[in-house]
Amino acid sequence: MPLPKRKHSKSRSRMRHAHHALPMPAYTECGHCHAIIKPHCVCNKCGFYKEEMVLKIKEKKAKKDKSETKESE
Repeated sequence: MPLPKRKHSKSRSRMRHAHHALPMPAYTECGHCHAIIKPHCVCNKCGFYKEEMVLKIKEKKAKKDKSETKESE
């Protein structure tokens, strides 16, 4: 098996590895609720895709504190 005649310099190795970086993910704004979402995906907050309702999102109910229930009684 052939072997390199000389050691590659750090500069030469690093120039070769300069193209190994991962690209930043793309994000867009939802046209309905203006949340940040991935492009070509349904919005998790409102359920719209291209100004059309695709999913019905259930709203989370707020839990009542024990102190509030005692005061109301």
